[in-house]
Amino acid sequence: MNSQGEFQSLAAIIRGLYLDATGKSWIVCQDSRRVPESLAIPQEAIVVDIAPAAQPPSSFRFDEEAAKIFHEAFMAWEFEQAPSGVEAVTRTARMRNFPSCMAVKNGGSTEALYWIDRDLDAVRKRMEEQDGSLLEVPKDRRLPLMEEQALSLGLNAAGRSNVVKDRIALVTGGAQGFGEEIVRGIASSGALVFIADLNEEGAEKLAKRINAVERRTAAVPVKVNVADEASVEALFRTIRETAGGLDICISNAGVLRAGSVLEQDVEDFKFVTDVNYTGYFIMVKHAARLLKQQHLTAPAWKTDIIQINSKSGLEGSNKNGAYAGGKFGGIGLTASFALELTAYNIKVNAICPGNFLDGPLWSDPEKGLFVQYLKAGKVPGAKNIAEVKAFYEAKVPMKRGCTGADVLRALYYIVEQEYETGQALPVTGGQVMLH
Repeated sequence: MNSQGEFQSLAAIIRGLYLDATGKSWIVCQDSRRVPESLAIPQEAIVVDIAPAAQPPSSFRFDEEAAKIFHEAFMAWEFEQAPSGVEAVTRTARMRNFPSCMAVKNGGSTEALYWIDRDLDAVRKRMEEQDGSLLEVPKDRRLPLMEEQALSLGLNAAGRSNVVKDRIALVTGGAQGFGEEIVRGIASSGALVFIADLNEEGAEKLAKRINAVERRTAAVPVKVNVADEASVEALFRTIRETAGGLDICISNAGVLRAGSVLEQDVEDFKFVTDVNYTGYFIMVKHAARLLKQQHLTAPAWKTDIIQINSKSGLEGSNKNGAYAGGKFGGIGLTASFALELTAYNIKVNAICPGNFLDGPLWSDPEKGLFVQYLKAGKVPGAKNIAEVKAFYEAKVPMKRGCTGADVLRALYYIVEQEYETGQALPVTGGQVMLH
């Protein structure tokens, strides 16, 4: 038991302990020094020996065995640290203490230190200063009965964006378009967001702007090609190393190359399908593995995988079969994944936006859909881009394109709604309606 991959999986298991104990989101970061034999283990830390989990015949079930060992060590630490006497009556009525550091041993040797805190900046500061002081977590105040009933009935929706506060989120294709709108929205709502995009420079610039506005590390840029499984594996290694786990995976990355079935090259068809369909599968595969690891120690914690699909996944698209076909397939994958992953408290849903007419996908002067559709003759009689745009606006009963705010409202609803999985939610201004 010495592979880095196995130690990365421990971060999700450790995070699950804190999720389960507090009902709050946490950041767990493995010490950057990797093998900290020379580092002093803080007195308040939990020390866990995972050697039994690495021994045959249980080694093939390492995650499950390690989760049991960590849970037992966590419970033992709480029992040993529990205050007594007057302090037990006064302090524990208001606060609970938790360790900010966990040391992992394999037999006699220290293999890794993990640092824990509520946000990324705080946990990085602890790691830098080797600050093992205890975490103090206020006990939640019980809501008055009337307020609790109102919340349970969904009558108080003013704070819906709070459902992502302090959560860890991932947005693929997050550097532009709907992805950028989603990243900005959930970062401003208090989440830590990984901006995953093939456009590394764009992701870095966006993260820098967001972090400056939020005055915290609210966004972390990561380069990824969702159609390349090795690249996706590297993305999730970064998430494990940086934050320990994940709460919301938003699969937004997509491409489009319009063309008639009579003329489109197979290479263009395959390119669109590889990103929009196969890429979604690869993302869910690796996201679900991470979320399942968290579930081992946080069985009640609900997590979300959300595909940003399209209205084209509900009704098709003329001379755009590669795109619509991949989106139709994405809805089939969503429903299938939802059936399987509910066992791990993972909800899987899709949002099907209408046309984001003001975004770069449509409005880019060289590669945008307005240009492509004008060249492909998709709009009969259209002589310029303005006429193509007017044609598509006229198709919407609400007479406008979809916006990032529209998609964000749908996303917050899906995260907030605990009793919904396997659904494809139209956000189309009435252009596509439920049957």
